[in-house]
Amino acid sequence: MQLSVIILNYKVRYFLEQCVLSVQEALSAIDAEIIVVDNNSDDDSCLMMKNRFPDVTLIENKENSGFPKGNNIGVAQAKGKYICILNPDTVVAEDTFVKVLAFAEEKENLGIIGCKLIDGTGNFLPESKRGTPTPWVAFTKIFGLYKIFPNQRFFNQYYAQHLSENQTGKVDILVGAFMLMQRKLYLEVGGFDEDCFMYADDIDLSYSVLQKQRNNYYFHETSVIHYKGESTVKDEKYMRRFQEAMEFFYQKHFKKSLFFSVFIKVGIFLFSFVKMFQGKHRSNPLPESYVFVSSNENLRSQLSSVLKNKVDFLDFKKEKMVNSSLVSRGKRVEIILDNQYVSFKKCIEILETLRHKSVTFKILPKKANFIIGSNSKNERGEMIKIE
Repeated sequence: MQLSVIILNYKVRYFLEQCVLSVQEALSAIDAEIIVVDNNSDDDSCLMMKNRFPDVTLIENKENSGFPKGNNIGVAQAKGKYICILNPDTVVAEDTFVKVLAFAEEKENLGIIGCKLIDGTGNFLPESKRGTPTPWVAFTKIFGLYKIFPNQRFFNQYYAQHLSENQTGKVDILVGAFMLMQRKLYLEVGGFDEDCFMYADDIDLSYSVLQKQRNNYYFHETSVIHYKGESTVKDEKYMRRFQEAMEFFYQKHFKKSLFFSVFIKVGIFLFSFVKMFQGKHRSNPLPESYVFVSSNENLRSQLSSVLKNKVDFLDFKKEKMVNSSLVSRGKRVEIILDNQYVSFKKCIEILETLRHKSVTFKILPKKANFIIGSNSKNERGEMIKIE
């Protein structure tokens, strides 16, 4: 078997459904398997998986064992030459795995491959590629020096700015939302360190692979949606765990002095404090107009009723290009993409092409009764049932 895709879920039932659907379609031409590990969700995630995806391997944990242990449990059952650690709040294109696996097969001394991640509004997520957060690199991140001196490499290593978002190349650290590597290597480095509950686990795994003299790569030729705000509510508990996670990483990998310890403690506190308030809920203004991109005009009236607003129709059979004329200056528009007719790859392209502060997006997944999306990388997304 060539690939095992491991998806660790915790209470994101509707995002999980869309994710698994996109992964199934991306694996249609690959000898592969999907393994969903559920960390004791109290929604109907597991029931949905059994009903809609009976052929997918489902592991039901009896407790929330954390990100590292949950993924390690999934990898322990994997059979693929390669594994892909994938968040449930992601959407992959139909050719994502074909492209990434072809790239992997070309490389010698391969470590981990990450890809271009975008949020639910089509904006690039800079954490798709990062440098090792040494004390100096952490300092430039915490105090925003990488923004003040964007063209000075000395200050911009945190987000690996030696590479643009549209340039493939070697990086140190990749994000746990999408990590593809050989299963043998994952087991060789011990997988995710279970002493770290979450947040520093992807940094630690990436760094452990580098210590094996392997090369990690950022691969820009496929884009994956990562709604991001779904996996974690950034509250006080988040702040404490983020502090603990970064302290874990530094204790494990770096020799410390008293000054170093104090600096890291203060820096982590400031950084996590800011992150916490980035995630506080802010009410977003409702769209002033809606556009339904589909070939099923009958659904338009149903959506109008649910959304309590007029919904314009764009027939995707007649108009293959969804262009910027849909975006009116100053007018808030929501574009709803019918996945029955618009592929996941095309959905992703539309998000990237039409990204604008006044435009939001929802996807109606194939054979689903809901539309889903996210208007901010720092907030939970929105699911609306249309039955």
